[in-house]
Amino acid sequence: MPKEEVQDLVKFLLPYPDKVKAAALRLREFVWDIYPDTNELIYDNYNAVAFGWSPTDKAGDVFCSIAVFSDHVNFGFNRGVDIDDPGNMLLGDGSQYRYIKVKDKEDFPEWYMKQLIEEAYQNSISLMKPVKNPVKGETIVKSISPVKKRPGLRD
Repeated sequence: MPKEEVQDLVKFLLPYPDKVKAAALRLREFVWDIYPDTNELIYDNYNAVAFGWSPTDKAGDVFCSIAVFSDHVNFGFNRGVDIDDPGNMLLGDGSQYRYIKVKDKEDFPEWYMKQLIEEAYQNSISLMKPVKNPVKGETIVKSISPVKKRPGLRD
């Protein structure tokens, strides 16, 4: 489905507070504006709604992503350890993933993140395997968890 069709994503985000939804959707616009030919892969997981951008339809090629939680959004990079972060803004101590925490859409340092996203995109392209029939500019729901832990729902 094209990126303009957001019914599934909006439905997945319904339980979240308006401020969190607004931040997630603004960050989504930000990435789509820069990389309109990439694909958005959506995962409605148990503990978070997550969506990321990939030059293919493969999760392994995702270069940046958004994870939506009850009071914030993480904007991250699957191979964040490979990105130059001169401002030391990225969080995380895992072996690969790095992110920033965004509580409000105004908290997002667009000028800085644009540089990091470009580096992450180039890294993804360089590691990508050749694709026979590339998909471009699509939104793809990859999984929907039948059981969810969401704001306002009982644990």
